Amino acid sequence: MTTRSTSQKIIFDTDIGDDIDDAYALALLLKSPEVKILGITTAFGDTHLRARLVSRLLQVTGASAVPVFEGPKTTVAKGLTQANWALQSPDRPYPDAIAFTLGMIRKYPGQITLISVAPLTNIGALIAKDPATFRKLKRVVLMGGSINRGYGNAAHPDPEWNILNDIAASKALFASGVPLYVMPLDSTQILLDKSRRESIYARSSPLTGALRELTGEWTAGTGYDTPTLFDAVATAYALDPELCPMTPMRIEIDDKGFTRKVEGAVNANVCLSSNDKSFFDFYIPMVTQ
Repeated sequence: MTTRSTSQKIIFDTDIGDDIDDAYALALLLKSPEVKILGITTAFGDTHLRARLVSRLLQVTGASAVPVFEGPKTTVAKGLTQANWALQSPDRPYPDAIAFTLGMIRKYPGQITLISVAPLTNIGALIAKDPATFRKLKRVVLMGGSINRGYGNAAHPDPEWNILNDIAASKALFASGVPLYVMPLDSTQILLDKSRRESIYARSSPLTGALRELTGEWTAGTGYDTPTLFDAVATAYALDPELCPMTPMRIEIDDKGFTRKVEGAVNANVCLSSNDKSFFDFYIPMVTQ
């Protein structure tokens, strides 16, 4: 029997607007009655435009009461694939993500799950500013790393995007002492094929309509038409841990961004495999309800 967590306090840290999986992950959270989303924080690159995208998605879906916060900007080579959709959201200032997150941890020590599905720029800033407060998180659920499988399910690890884009912050996170639940490439490369996309879009709602539009922009900007739901798989784990059994291990980050399993004291729980059918049996009814 599946055991679902109830009344989880969640902060969702996202680089929404590049790949499309962040939008599908956020859609799942918005449809999950057992969680309280304390706030959504945007990380990496143009965090202001990402915040505008989040705000529009929340407005369209009737969830505009969820607050949005902007993390520190970083310089990146490319713009957002879903920028046009984001730009249709009215521009306004967004509060600081780092101050917000630390404030929430102080208010709810030991109660907050931070779901991190972005490069770890915000997490690095949190640890640098107040490591003692950061350690009072209940846990971090991380989409990141590559243990035995690389991109495309290659039979070798790769430097994974979220780790590679802030190696120093990644090292700090794995040394932080916060309970880590890691969803690497090994377990998150579940494809949203055409038939499953259509089963989602067929249940017409403001949320599924937004997912269709965002996916269309992503396809136009990248040439890809089948999303890989890395971030949605990690988010689903945070809601239902039985979807992805964990293996305790010690992970170290090397200077090239590889996540290496090494001997020593455990610092992470890592899911090394997942089941497509179990994931979609959970995901699709949730987002189409």
